[in-house]
Amino acid sequence: MDLQDKVAVVTGAARGIGQAIALRFGQEGARVAVVDLREEEGRETVRLIEGAGGQAVFVRTDVSDQRQVQAMVDAVVKQWGTIHILVNNAGICPFEGFLEMSEGLWDQVLDVNLKGYFLCSQAVAKVMVEQNVKGRIIAVSSISSEFGGSSQAHYCASKAGINLLVKSMAISLGPHGITCNAVLPGTVETDINREALADPEVRDYWSQRAPLGRLGLTEDIAGPVLFFAGDDSGWCTGSMLVVDGGASINLQ
Repeated sequence: MDLQDKVAVVTGAARGIGQAIALRFGQEGARVAVVDLREEEGRETVRLIEGAGGQAVFVRTDVSDQRQVQAMVDAVVKQWGTIHILVNNAGICPFEGFLEMSEGLWDQVLDVNLKGYFLCSQAVAKVMVEQNVKGRIIAVSSISSEFGGSSQAHYCASKAGINLLVKSMAISLGPHGITCNAVLPGTVETDINREALADPEVRDYWSQRAPLGRLGLTEDIAGPVLFFAGDDSGWCTGSMLVVDGGASINLQ
């Protein structure tokens, strides 16, 4: 079990990609802090991890609020003594056209998707540095960080910011033995895009855009995140790993 006795914090772990990562970490022996605003679904993730023989705790947190983030980190350290791994995954993408997008919606998306990653990373990194933990910080970004979207200007900008945040953290935290890397998923069916993908034409387009001929599964992202969380990635930092079935290399 690659993560035996490691303490991992996974944000946005109540459902979707975050839940898949939390479950995989639990299977690999980690003690998992399931961090989310959705309490009922978050506690269900905890039950699934515990049902598979793992250890988990739910911590309700708004990642865009510094006080809540600090309280979450303090609670995890109080429970298990330290933090070895942070997976920044919490994110939102309310689709809206550029000309119709309000300042409030822009701020909301950037606060959760980008500021939230900064706040969680900084709070956890301080614990790692103080305790001399050679930790792992992993960000779930997106191929939307490299390509625009007519209804995703806020989301694409936030994900592009995440990539540069990760690279900057890698430089700052490398001397402390902390690695910082990002996984960039392609089209994975989650609650964010399920309504759009219910259109057969849209679903077929994104499935055929990928040379592998299908949409991604949440489990397809959990494996690459696990790689960055484990010992085999010890000399990787500031890396951006695209996991999209090849869609972003296909011009057709």
